[in-house]
Amino acid sequence: MKKPTFESVTNIFLKNFFQGLIIIGPIGLTIYVIWSVITSIDNIIPSVAKQIPGLVFISVLLVTALLGFLGNKFVVGRFFVDSIDRLLEKIPGIKHIYSPTKDVMSSFVGDKKKFSDPVWVKTNENPEIWRIGFLTQREMDVVQKANYVAVYLPHSYAISGWVIVTEEKNIKPVVGMSAATAMKFAVSGGVAGFHSDDNVFKAPE
Repeated sequence: MKKPTFESVTNIFLKNFFQGLIIIGPIGLTIYVIWSVITSIDNIIPSVAKQIPGLVFISVLLVTALLGFLGNKFVVGRFFVDSIDRLLEKIPGIKHIYSPTKDVMSSFVGDKKKFSDPVWVKTNENPEIWRIGFLTQREMDVVQKANYVAVYLPHSYAISGWVIVTEEKNIKPVVGMSAATAMKFAVSGGVAGFHSDDNVFKAPE
């Protein structure tokens, strides 16, 4: 039996250490983000948070869900929400904060999600390069861009992205991936999405 050398022991240790990071990293980051959100909301009312940790957070969740239910299911609630919406849309200064925030949140959640139509976008002719994005505007006639569409291209490992306006012939619908899977594929830099995570997170031999 070959006697282990310092170098071989070090390589085995580093291999297993980095594999451990792959396992612990996402779990730790997820717990940290969730805990940060909970504590941040709890600190809205510090006196209550000290007595019963998590109560403020749970209360905010329940009130938000209740407002969503009342705003969608009851005429009076819908009228009240629409009235506040129209008011905030007209206040100078406030509307520049409220309107973009409402549009961005509506793009990700709610009944009018915008990022629900994944497409392949040709961004270069020679060599031919395609990027994955989400169709956000099917018609651009109003800005004198007939036969053009708007596509949102998310950045990898970030919550940002950019919008391009390109000819309709330069896009193709994504086949075989849902919108959620396509977003996962784009944000992960292509290492996650339509194939098995076993291949992505397998430790090198």
